[in-house]
This record gives sequence, C-alpha cells and structure tokens, in this order.
Amino acid sequence: MSFLTLDLNLLRVFDAVMTEQNLTRAANLLAMTQPAVSNALRRLRDTLGDELVIRTAHGVKPTSRAVELWPIVRRALSDLEAAVTPDTFDVSRANTTFRMAMADATAALWLPFLVRAIERDAPGLNVRMVPLTTREPRPMLLRGDIDLAIGFFPGVAAQLASGQNTAVSQIRHERLYTGEYVCVMRKNHPLAKEELNLDNYCEAHHLLVSFSGRAKGLMDDALSELGRERRILLTVNQFFTAGKVVASSDLITVLPRHLIAATGMEEALVAKSLPFELPDVHVDMLWHERDARNPAHKWLREQLSASTEEGVSRIKKRK
Repeated sequence: MSFLTLDLNLLRVFDAVMTEQNLTRAANLLAMTQPAVSNALRRLRDTLGDELVIRTAHGVKPTSRAVELWPIVRRALSDLEAAVTPDTFDVSRANTTFRMAMADATAALWLPFLVRAIERDAPGLNVRMVPLTTREPRPMLLRGDIDLAIGFFPGVAAQLASGQNTAVSQIRHERLYTGEYVCVMRKNHPLAKEELNLDNYCEAHHLLVSFSGRAKGLMDDALSELGRERRILLTVNQFFTAGKVVASSDLITVLPRHLIAATGMEEALVAKSLPFELPDVHVDMLWHERDARNPAHKWLREQLSASTEEGVSRIKKRK
C-alpha cells in the first residue's frame, strides 16, 4: 500500500465506526447512508489488508489491528481539525458525541450541570456514559474507548505527577475537587450517638464500595498498619446501592463526604469522622492529549470545571 493513494476520507469513516461501534449510528454521525459507510469500510479493509471490524449481534467489534490504529487516526484527525478550525468556535453548531466514564455517584453530581449547559448552549452535543469498573481508566483513554474520565484515581494521580512512562505522558489531567472520607451510617444506628473510636468501628459490620469486586479497600490497608481489621459483610459496586443498604440496616460504610448526597439517602444518613487517618480524596478529570486542542472537547472540560465550583459550594453548605 502507498500512502499517496490512500483516500483520507476513509479514515473519517473508520473513526466514526470505532467511536460508535455501530454502522447505523456511524452513518448518522457522518450524515451518510449505511451502505456508503459499509462501502468505505470495505475499501479501507482492501487497502490495509485487515477486516478492521467484525459484525456482531449488537454492532461491530474491532480487530486488534483496528484497536492499534484508532488512537493514531484520532490524534491525526484532531490535529487537522484544530489546524483548520477557526479561532471563533461556535459550540451551538457543534455536532458530536462524547463518551465519558464516572462512578454512579460522581455522575449524579456532575451530569445535571453538564446537561443544563448542553441544553442551553450546545444542542448538537451528545454524551454517552460508559461503565467505570476500575480506578485505572488510562487504558480506556489510550484505546479511545472513552473521551474523558472523572473520579478518584489514586495510582493515576501519583504516576502523572512523576511522569514514569510514555503512556502516562499522553494523559492530561485537571484536579476538580479535594475532599475527605467519612464514616456513614443510618441516623438511628447504635453508633450514631456515640463517639466513634477504633474499637467500636472495628466491631461493627461493614459495607465496602468496590468497583472491581475487590474484597479489601483503602480502609483495610490503614487498619492493617494499626494491627486491626474489620468484618466486611457486604461488597457493592455502586454508591447509590451503598446508601440504600446502609440507610436500612446496621451496616456502616466509608464514603467521600461529597458523594453522600448522590446516594439519594442523605436525609437518612449521618456522617462521622473516622478514628484513623486516610488520605484525602482527589477527584480528577482525565483525557488523552489527542483531544487537548479539540474545541468541542475543550468546551466540555470547561463546563465540567465550572460545574465543580457550584457543586463544591453546595457540599460546604451541607457540612
């Protein structure tokens, strides 16, 4: 294959198909017919000598070659878009879809602000939420599975600060909020009116929020250093579920203070200071450098940053 004979329009089609993982949605995104998208994919397959995507019952699944190629194509297209886009970006005319990953409670806090901004200023923008099952979102960003992630990613933040490897250097980040962990229980829990100390904390039955299903958390590492341990009776992977269970049982849990409201059970819960030290909770926004100069992506990040200021002010009022 000679690059001089490559039709670069085929790369736009490839990018849309990889973004949507569905030929019909890709066609709608490109304002093309589905047969035209299929034909473009066939031509690109012939040129590259790879199937690129395989049809499934729910859309298409990329081949390993497509997964390897897509970040490079996206970066090149983003650079071209930034080079030819006028300095006066009109968000009201933007028409694109962003994929974002957050925990349920984080999404409940940040998304209402974002939706209002989109409805007010950017009616052509769409947001699709992708499940966040890990505190390590970088592979998803590097593959182009998502455009942005928001959450507490302790390992990521440390490595970003040190710049340990090439993959890390491709990830940009902004700190949105720094908060604290607190112990949460129902308002009429036996411990609610007592001083919470290390002994009665460890004697209680606990609920752990774990995205991955891991049986231990940061709290257990801290307790281990003190020569103590606790009984984790239940592990769940959603903050909303944690709030519902704790509000109607004698289980206690540990949550970031700013996420208590997002459980939907704030009025039924009480928060108490922990009887041991835990690191602060840092909420970071992460994205790939290929999107750093994309004006629509920049607008999205600006809205999320702005929404943080309003959200933080509400958190402080509830303390």
